[in-house]
Amino acid sequence: MQTLAQNLTSQGVNASLTQLIHTLANTSKEISHAVRHGALAGVLGATEQENVQGETQKKLDVITNDMLKDALKGDNTVRGLASEEEDYIVEVGDKGEYLVCFDPLDGSSNIDINSLVGTIFSVLPAPTGELSESSFLQAGRQQVAAGYVLYGPSTMLALTTGNGVQLFTLNPETNEYLLTTEAMSISKDTGEFAINMSNQRFWEAPMQTYISDLLLGTIGPREKAFNMRWIAAMVGDVHRVLSRGGIFTYPTDNKNPQKPYKLRLMYEANPMSFLVEQAGGKASTGYETIMDIQPSEIHQRVAVILGSANEVDACLNYHGLDYSEEPQL
Repeated sequence: MQTLAQNLTSQGVNASLTQLIHTLANTSKEISHAVRHGALAGVLGATEQENVQGETQKKLDVITNDMLKDALKGDNTVRGLASEEEDYIVEVGDKGEYLVCFDPLDGSSNIDINSLVGTIFSVLPAPTGELSESSFLQAGRQQVAAGYVLYGPSTMLALTTGNGVQLFTLNPETNEYLLTTEAMSISKDTGEFAINMSNQRFWEAPMQTYISDLLLGTIGPREKAFNMRWIAAMVGDVHRVLSRGGIFTYPTDNKNPQKPYKLRLMYEANPMSFLVEQAGGKASTGYETIMDIQPSEIHQRVAVILGSANEVDACLNYHGLDYSEEPQL
């Protein structure tokens, strides 16, 4: 099996990006160690603080954010970083080639019940000149690398540098990432969907109708049986999609009219969309391709529909229909 280093060399990834990927990968090993120790290390539970999203921070949110921030500050290829847990961008150095956006611990609400969590990251080119928030506001198409680390029964790193998606598994005996899937591929069709059904009454009419038709199975207009899966951590649900196909969606809703979207564009939707597209899938908000969105702010939120290409297209067809006579949500 190839090591991560050997695989990056075989892909022809340049030295500076290779260095940055190793920084992220090595830090993920430390995070994996912290996650696995859990209650034994006293890192479970919540703090009394909220992040910029207004969400109560878990202890491990803060710990993993500091781990990544400290590691990236020590990497001379990094110009600046943005994190879910940081109100503002963090300037690292004046000569780095890259900007890094990350969610240090996606699904952290799962920590206290010993369920799946992960780290999501996006790497962008650093523009010349003074660093500001606008330096980060690049469409997803500009990403030079993206990936996630899944902390599950085994620790796995899914990575793309624009040459497909490679999956690495951490060998606990050697503490090295080894290539276990050379090219992840999402099937065009699927019989699985992932969505938080508890929000159904708050969705837009197109999504309500789409999911209702899936639930009707063989007696409905789709004439096909579907199963629902929901892990409540984007990293886990998207990993399943990349592994065996499916459609994942966190759609627009009016549960909180001030926050109609849940997922963050820069460090959740964009990196996951890059991975999904590189594996042959599609990613959309329902109305536009996610990686074509011009960001307006670091912590911008968007609706997300991604996964098996034909099923995403089927969902988008519902969004293209005339719902003017449907009850307004």
